[in-house]
Amino acid sequence: MEDCIFCKIVRKEIPSQVVYEDDRVLAFKDINPLAPVHILIIPKEHLTNVLDIHEDNVDLIGHIHLVANKIARDTGIAEKGFRIVTNCNKEGGQIIFHLHYHLIGGEELRNFA
Repeated sequence: MEDCIFCKIVRKEIPSQVVYEDDRVLAFKDINPLAPVHILIIPKEHLTNVLDIHEDNVDLIGHIHLVANKIARDTGIAEKGFRIVTNCNKEGGQIIFHLHYHLIGGEELRNFA
């Protein structure tokens, strides 16, 4: 998508602090971190949110979780714990309408559910 900020990051039109990249996903540091480790993991393919996940791209979600596991181990947050969050639509807290997962950890996270 032309105007999507995350698509621009994927195309390297906007700089980011990349922590992982392969042919399907890009992971980079959040510019407004909520914890010592706050990484955004996005598919390179533009999907608006979880409602765009269908049979033809469902394997992408498993891949994203494998990437999250790798990053959690590499950053040292795997042992103590971390959170993976995705928001869906405006009332669900989604601000950027490109599917993305927040990998958050590095401190004790408060329960909200």
